[in-house]
Amino acid sequence: MDPRYEPLFTSWKVGNVEIKNRVVMVPMEGTNMIQWEAKTGPVKGIDKFYDDRRDNNIGLFIPGLIPLISIVGKKWAYRHPEVFRAVQPVVEDIHKSGAKVFFQLSAGSGRSMILPPLLKPFVRKGLLKTLSSPFIMSKWWWSAPDPDEPNVWDPDVKMDHFTEKMIHQFVYAFGQTAKRCQEIGVDGVEIHAVHEGYLLDQFAMRYTNHRTDDYGGSLENRLRFACEIVKEVKKVCGEDYPVSVRYSVRSMTRGFNQGAVPGEEFEEVGRTMEESERAIKILEEAGYDMFNCDNGTYDAWYWAHPPVYAPLNINLEYVEHIKKFTTKPVVCAGRLQPDAAADSIAAGRIDAMGVGRQLLCDPEYITKIMEDRLDDVRPCIACHGACLPFNGLNGKGTDIDPMHPDMGRCVLNPWTNNETRYSREQAKEPKHIAIIGGGLGGMETAIQASARGHRVDLYEKSGRLGGVFNAAAAMSFKEKDKQLLEWYKKKLNESGASVHMNTEVTDIGTLDADIVVIATGAHARKLNIPGAERAVTAEQFLDGEAEVGDNVVIIGGGLTGCEIAYELALQGKHPSVVEMTENIVGAKGICMANSSMLRELLRYHKVPVYLSTVCEEIKEDSVVLNATDGKKTVPADSVILSVGYTPDSAFSALKEKGTKTEEELSSLIKNSEKKDRKVFFVGDCDKVGSLKTVIRQAYELVQTISYS
Repeated sequence: MDPRYEPLFTSWKVGNVEIKNRVVMVPMEGTNMIQWEAKTGPVKGIDKFYDDRRDNNIGLFIPGLIPLISIVGKKWAYRHPEVFRAVQPVVEDIHKSGAKVFFQLSAGSGRSMILPPLLKPFVRKGLLKTLSSPFIMSKWWWSAPDPDEPNVWDPDVKMDHFTEKMIHQFVYAFGQTAKRCQEIGVDGVEIHAVHEGYLLDQFAMRYTNHRTDDYGGSLENRLRFACEIVKEVKKVCGEDYPVSVRYSVRSMTRGFNQGAVPGEEFEEVGRTMEESERAIKILEEAGYDMFNCDNGTYDAWYWAHPPVYAPLNINLEYVEHIKKFTTKPVVCAGRLQPDAAADSIAAGRIDAMGVGRQLLCDPEYITKIMEDRLDDVRPCIACHGACLPFNGLNGKGTDIDPMHPDMGRCVLNPWTNNETRYSREQAKEPKHIAIIGGGLGGMETAIQASARGHRVDLYEKSGRLGGVFNAAAAMSFKEKDKQLLEWYKKKLNESGASVHMNTEVTDIGTLDADIVVIATGAHARKLNIPGAERAVTAEQFLDGEAEVGDNVVIIGGGLTGCEIAYELALQGKHPSVVEMTENIVGAKGICMANSSMLRELLRYHKVPVYLSTVCEEIKEDSVVLNATDGKKTVPADSVILSVGYTPDSAFSALKEKGTKTEEELSSLIKNSEKKDRKVFFVGDCDKVGSLKTVIRQAYELVQTISYS
């Protein structure tokens, strides 16, 4: 092991529980052992998820949260000991590896409650809400410290009042639920959460708590709910039973649905550092044994779920600071890198490294650190594309489903939380597979097919692997994307596939293969407007094929266009964004942590954004825009088109083979005895999608080829 990582692998204690190393798997969607929301019971197949991780040198596992009461039917979890007993074997298997387990227990979300469009009629005040409340979205789930607080995902929908009687019932339920955990051998519990703007955090902060009872006013009163919980757990389970709390050091919040960005000077409406220094002492005195820390609220969600735009180690300095004000161990999470964590642990500035999404992406991450195989780590690129795949537009949720089938999965590792669906066995009948295209879709297909025993030839017409992802990874803040490209090249080289660079295939009939996979990607769209020839595409700019001036107009306010605007702002240039719809970064499936941080960064860098606007003409030094308020001319030294992609059409006729004549296909398939070969399309050449759709399609194609 590299000596610089040795501090990560020393033991430590939480209360009287000794933990073998300083690595904590922090709670996330997809790691839950027990579900207790719309569905209730043990999570099917979760033992397979932990099988991949329990022997991979993680010291403490904290699975995803367990709500105290269900959304549907108002069932209290502690009244169902059989559900806890059902996951006891998983806990025992983790213990066999020498690791410890804490279960996270949740008071709920309050105004941060995710609100799928389907549920809106049930929470808007009226007869339907009154009639349905005993069964769906009961007061337990739809209440906040202040009545009529705006819901994060839809501010037009208001919350009910979390009464003092409800508080007392919840405190009791925390104690009883913790007892259920203790009974099955769980080593401790974590209280969710004075953190991220969840219910207990809403009680703790002035901007979401204007109560005049014992749970409002002073800081001590605002923390009373959280303090009563730990006292109740200790009373029921014993003083030695460890209790952690998920804790946001600072809120990083400017107001409702308004977050601050790194480096910004702003007026904090949530928990300031000064108040946090006092709060952590109050919570320690109440009995908490550990603080599992980061920053943020749902109004500044990207601090707790840092996207690609967030600096590496984004929360470390704040957690290191708050460590000075408690005698209890603190854990830091948030794009935390192992070298920074090890240095901080060695210096006594934090006690443990929290790891989340990287363990969804690569279950062997910690083992690879121990074995000096960091170049073998599949890096998490902080995309949230499958672990948290729902988005919001300026506070308006548009693609939200807490039971989303992709929740807790991984764009880059489709195996995660699909362990009972997929197989890694050798193929029943190995085939010879030819793959046309060396982008990520082609490389993923080659790597997976080779691993299952197929003979693979991959053909790339250029001298570079990676396709359009090379351009996507070019921006300065995409360190992990660049690492991912190198990881793919390494894995392809190790796979045994034969890779033919600078080799263009125009006729699949020349390929001696049982199966042909076409993964030729897509091409940038152009605009049919006067002066379009003066513009460059996003790919041309990112690949370094075209330089731009100071005033740069970007046509297209999707993800790529806005990322380019941010990159140009970092370079000191003056970008502006033109978007034909009423929102920027509006595509479905982009996590709100990503989209809201990108919007806030454009605000912070004062990037002009023209919404509901089309570009009518590109002139030599300006663009002519047509907006709802009329036409305007905007200065432009350069124009970048970021208006999407169209599938590569080189082999498009093969998609419609059943409707084509032999003559129409002859230019594509000249070798008649190979007419019956199977042809598949993967990625953007099939249908323009996202990195998630490309990787998953490749992965599932190999599953089909191998086991059907």
